[in-house]
Amino acid sequence: MPPKAPHQCLSCRLSALSLPAKPARRQFHASPAAPQRRRPAYPSVKQSALDAQQAHTARVDRLAAVDGPLRPYTARELEVLATRYTPEQMRVIELGEQAVDRRHLVEQGRLRGDAFRPTYIDDFATLRPLVDNPVRLALDDAQTSGKKRDDVKKVRIPGVQYSNEEEDPHLTRLCQQTGMTKEQIRRIRIKNLVSHRVVNQTRMGKIQSLYYLTIAGNQDGMLGIGEGKAAEDEDGRRQAMMNAIRNMRPIARYEERTIYGDVEAKVGGSVVQLSARAPGFGNRTQHLIFELARAAGISDLAARTPRSRNKMNVVKAAFEALTSQRLPEDVARARGRKMVDVRKVYYGGQVH
Repeated sequence: MPPKAPHQCLSCRLSALSLPAKPARRQFHASPAAPQRRRPAYPSVKQSALDAQQAHTARVDRLAAVDGPLRPYTARELEVLATRYTPEQMRVIELGEQAVDRRHLVEQGRLRGDAFRPTYIDDFATLRPLVDNPVRLALDDAQTSGKKRDDVKKVRIPGVQYSNEEEDPHLTRLCQQTGMTKEQIRRIRIKNLVSHRVVNQTRMGKIQSLYYLTIAGNQDGMLGIGEGKAAEDEDGRRQAMMNAIRNMRPIARYEERTIYGDVEAKVGGSVVQLSARAPGFGNRTQHLIFELARAAGISDLAARTPRSRNKMNVVKAAFEALTSQRLPEDVARARGRKMVDVRKVYYGGQVH
């Protein structure tokens, strides 16, 4: 059989050649390879959105114009203001008008939307007899016809002691030691967490006493714990309360609702682990740590007690953990870095 003639066509010769296979590409990450044609990362802008943006820009330009509702004071208005304010105050008003841009006032100015906002818009320049009527004091006489002197409700003057009121020496000494007023001390939240009977064995026999562990906090970042022991119930409770108020210390709070990161403290055989949580999480802890968090003004917190759950040690360990938080400012200062809170910068402070 004669040998087969070689290919004469160029296309036939190329089809007979075997191209080497491409080597497989090595992936350096676990995610699958992205397709060749990706979808756009941002959706296309619609014409309605452009029209709304243009209308908003036109409204801002109209309100921020020189002849708009936020126009500067006229000469007549300045003369009227000069009759009510001193030259120094007028200078401050002029500097304030120059410092605040009208466009910024239109874009960023807003009215209050909370539940406690006034039901009317007022510049507080007019004295309203019904709303701004001063209350009656305890030194005023009853001028209401048809009512006796005892039926008129009077307001106590702060700092004045009346003859029918007895001064508590313990409270007076506490005010001198802490520098707080009696009204501030009365507003402190006090909670007794641990109470039991103890016995001291002496050569004279067994001496029984009552032990109390109390916490105190103003629900705004101040917290303290105190211990008291006495033979009488009232004396032990007062002693623990006084010590708790004296031992009040500031508690660092992130956004005034939770702690900074995770902290842990150990007292005796009890270990308390506290963790920060997102807004709305609540205080999901045992009842002892829950009372501590509520007295300190913390609303989002998680806690674990993996070891001993002795009540006294748990309270002391939780208090030590709250007071030994490592603040980001201290870490940045130790490292020589500048710290910026990304959440507050990105969301403009509205992170709740």
